[in-house]
Amino acid sequence: MQEIFKDEFDSIFEIMQNSFPKDEYRSYKEQKALFERGQYRVFAEKDKDSVTAFAAVWDFPEFLFIEHIAVTGVLRGRGTGSLMLGELVGKFRKRIVLEVEPPTNETAERRVRFYKRNGFYLNEYPYFQPAFSKDRKSVELMIMTSLSPAGKSGFERIRDILYTNVYNLPGAGDIPAVNF
Repeated sequence: MQEIFKDEFDSIFEIMQNSFPKDEYRSYKEQKALFERGQYRVFAEKDKDSVTAFAAVWDFPEFLFIEHIAVTGVLRGRGTGSLMLGELVGKFRKRIVLEVEPPTNETAERRVRFYKRNGFYLNEYPYFQPAFSKDRKSVELMIMTSLSPAGKSGFERIRDILYTNVYNLPGAGDIPAVNF
């Protein structure tokens, strides 16, 4: 796994578009602009010069937030995602946080099981990913954490950090998650 930069963004964005619903990522321009933010970093697995998987993360003092992690379709189910998660755990050595869809269908249940097998805990608190931009909608998701469940106050702290720093909601600590 190696860190990649803005000049390799197009290969990442293509995987992002093929792996996530439109409401779960920013526009091309907005997503690429994140490389200017000091806390935002992208790591990738490559086969020769081609990106086969990536993890886009936000490095906060209290935790590492995985905003997106995806593997190209042909390589899914071959351990690449688990390998990347393990490398992130080893590299950052702190709690890791990510968002998942509530396990209400087979695909979402399978994704939650994957993260649980990789040492994550599902936190059962209401959470919405705010809309990334005007042409996107908010999405009901759930927070998963490594090391241990977050607990209510830990979850609220994580939510507030994400809402303020990732989603740019001013005063996010005062906004209940269920109102989005």
